[in-house]
Amino acid sequence: MAILYIDHQPYEVQDGKNLLEACLTLGFNLPYFCWHPAMGSVGACRQCAVKVFKDETDTTGRLVMSCMEPVKDKLYLSVDDPTAKAFRSQVIEWLMTNHPHDCAVCDEGGACHLQDMTVMTGHTYRRFEYKKRSYRNQYLGPFLNHEMNRCIQCYRCVRFYKDYAGGKDLDVFAAHNHVYFGRAEDGVLENEFSGNLAEVCPTGVFTDKSLKSHYTRKWDMTMAPSICQLCSLGCNIIAGERYGELRQITNRYNGEVNSYFICDRGRFGYEFVNSINRIQQPLLRAKIPEAADQQTLYEYLKKVFANTTFIGIGSPRASLESNFALRKLVGSENFYQGIAEMEVQLLERILEIAHSGHVHTPSLKEMESADAIMILGEDLTNSAPLMALSLRQAVRKKPMENAQKIGIPGWHDAALRELAQQEKGPLFIAYPTTTKLDEIAAQTLYLAPDDIARFGFAVANALYFTAPAPSGMEEESLKMARSVAEILLQAERPLIITGTSLANQALLNAAEAIALALALRNKKAQLSFVVPECNSMGLAMMQASGLPAAAEAIGKLENATLVILENDLYRRAAKEDIDALWNKCKEVIVLDHLHNQTTNKASVLIPVGTFAEADGTLVNNEGRAQRFFQVFMPKNTNLRESWRWLDEFRQFKVGVSIEELRQVENLLEELVQEMPQFRGAEAVAPPADFRLAGQKIPREPHRYSGRTAMQAHLNVSEPKPPEDIDSALSFTMEGYKGITPAPLTPFFWAPGWNSPQSVHKYQVEVGGPLKGGDTGLRLFNTQSVQEIAFTNTVPSPFRASAGEWQIILLPHLFGSEELSIYSSGIAERSPQPYIAISSNDAEALNIKENELLQLQLFSGERLAERYSLPVKIKEEIQDGLAGIPQHLDGLIGIPYPLKGTLTPVR
Repeated sequence: MAILYIDHQPYEVQDGKNLLEACLTLGFNLPYFCWHPAMGSVGACRQCAVKVFKDETDTTGRLVMSCMEPVKDKLYLSVDDPTAKAFRSQVIEWLMTNHPHDCAVCDEGGACHLQDMTVMTGHTYRRFEYKKRSYRNQYLGPFLNHEMNRCIQCYRCVRFYKDYAGGKDLDVFAAHNHVYFGRAEDGVLENEFSGNLAEVCPTGVFTDKSLKSHYTRKWDMTMAPSICQLCSLGCNIIAGERYGELRQITNRYNGEVNSYFICDRGRFGYEFVNSINRIQQPLLRAKIPEAADQQTLYEYLKKVFANTTFIGIGSPRASLESNFALRKLVGSENFYQGIAEMEVQLLERILEIAHSGHVHTPSLKEMESADAIMILGEDLTNSAPLMALSLRQAVRKKPMENAQKIGIPGWHDAALRELAQQEKGPLFIAYPTTTKLDEIAAQTLYLAPDDIARFGFAVANALYFTAPAPSGMEEESLKMARSVAEILLQAERPLIITGTSLANQALLNAAEAIALALALRNKKAQLSFVVPECNSMGLAMMQASGLPAAAEAIGKLENATLVILENDLYRRAAKEDIDALWNKCKEVIVLDHLHNQTTNKASVLIPVGTFAEADGTLVNNEGRAQRFFQVFMPKNTNLRESWRWLDEFRQFKVGVSIEELRQVENLLEELVQEMPQFRGAEAVAPPADFRLAGQKIPREPHRYSGRTAMQAHLNVSEPKPPEDIDSALSFTMEGYKGITPAPLTPFFWAPGWNSPQSVHKYQVEVGGPLKGGDTGLRLFNTQSVQEIAFTNTVPSPFRASAGEWQIILLPHLFGSEELSIYSSGIAERSPQPYIAISSNDAEALNIKENELLQLQLFSGERLAERYSLPVKIKEEIQDGLAGIPQHLDGLIGIPYPLKGTLTPVR
């Protein structure tokens, strides 16, 4: 620790920081533009000037940029010195000479960092009376608007896009007073994190195009803390609503998970909440063709419950509460996961490894500190994008450590990048095709899934002699495996990543073998898994069987009713297998929020709320339980949480009264009692009766306007706001106005800080954890309860068969996920279906790029679907392998494992 004297007052601060970080952590309002806590300092904007003195007797001092000056013990400085204040005000005035007078029509108006800093410096009137510089704006794709005239040349955008996120198509052009930030020409920004520019930019140069389509001032939205539903990483988000419509998703800081950023799918993939495809009313197709009211529905269900046996199908995109409520309704013996058996087995294996106590499953924040990384069988940019972003930071750590040895601090981004140049830490990737992370990898291997696993086992054997060794590997491959093993062994924080994308259990076993071998060599083993959906891990922890077992159970019953929870079964198995299910059931009850192939088969269809209209708990890929909260109360009273519908259905069972129905936290408590593996999930957020100073926490900012006007067509008197009995949040602007617990923080705001930059007021220290701790609680057992034992399941080498191809499914960030495709921007970025084959296979088939191939799939001995797809020739893919996009429109419900034949379409 060091002692700083700021305006004659002593303060204790952390060593290794710069003065700007120290001052902000202490609560001083010091303006800045170019500095960002995730990207460090470059000293470009000159806005954060303070005066530094030699000692307590120095009265003259000198101006320095606080973001470029390190903390030193017994350093004297002044934030309020008149010269420093005047300098900061002049910098703002210089910036304003070209900035337009358009705050009233700017999307960022009222939530703008430039506005905040202008007020903070005391600049009020413009003296510049001459012609302003102007630019032509660019089309940047479906996600962002571009308004270059608002730019203040802080360089944040290119620093994030190029240096932090690895983008190639946004740059800085020209010089002096004509610097331009954009693309070389109009076109779609290609990077998967481009939407973060809307939050990174301190002005309104880059703004959210999806918000503009139904624009609302940010202080006029009802907001709630939430969790992204569109992959397994559990990124924290803030969801905002106005007029019963979800209007925007922004990042919600969590130091252990997504930190300051989210991917474009998570940011822009929310329009399914507003989709015209939403289910709005209960339907009783077997009784009446039109919508039914709740009384008619309940009368019908009461008869159904009296004369049938129930089978429940859970969902990896439904909350713990909803899945548990279904399990309680149908009985634990009749509850099934609703996913393919292969996926069940993969998730069971992941849980077995994670609970062994021999490996540590790191958070995304911990991954950024890894100094040697090996990826087995995952294209992280498409299957777990924020994990890919973390690895881009991790490969910089080794050069940064070298820089710190010669006295360059970790926050000095300009010096670090100048020293490191293109130097990267070791990253090894094994995958069937190229990935975006290949550009930062030390070495890449393009292999079939089984061969990737074999290489992983070879690395494990090179690390520890008792690990299983693959037979018949070429000497060159073994030499490479020994080289990788040596680098992992020399690392202090080695990281292994694998997952379920290639549906190959041998990959999981190989990754575990490497981690165990490292543990036996006294290295702390980190092993991370990518799983398919937002609650795949939570559903797997319920230890139920999969969809085939459910079909078998239904076949043994004469009078079965199938209850399907938020799950389109046609995405889980072959169409003919799912079609056969309906014929075995007396009734099919489906609860979901969007119409799909499964809801079309329901005899009873029940509308449910999305994440924006519901409370619930999810478990992410690292076993972290996190709570999401209802954003708004829908006007349609039929849109209720799945768990609430299912819990009410218990009244139709003998011995259960309506008085026994529960709130969300009661369900969690009961869940933990019945399944101790979830212990801790009930405590991830304060209970519904939690109060601060006797008040609830408002979902609406104190500047919220229009409450009476919005309802004036119904009632000229302001109606009573809806009451939330399930959480400590209120649907009003009235309530506690201070710092709130992290799980209950619906938005970040502080006096003088109206933009997302206000998050530092909620942190223990700038860039550190939130006050009271970051959101979420890890559920995985970390205590070793078993002896280390390797799983000796080395697969045989892949061999191409004449006339037959092994089919692999390739995930795509845009298009492969079920819900986000309802957003027009996501759909626009989604690729067209294709089939990827090697150049040798293309030559053998006498087919060229983009010509059509007919793919005849078969699973086991059974013929499956037939598709005609345009060819993509990939030089790196192994002969005998063919890749098709996962879950793109027209390619739904393709089960693993798959083989197929290829025939040119002439």
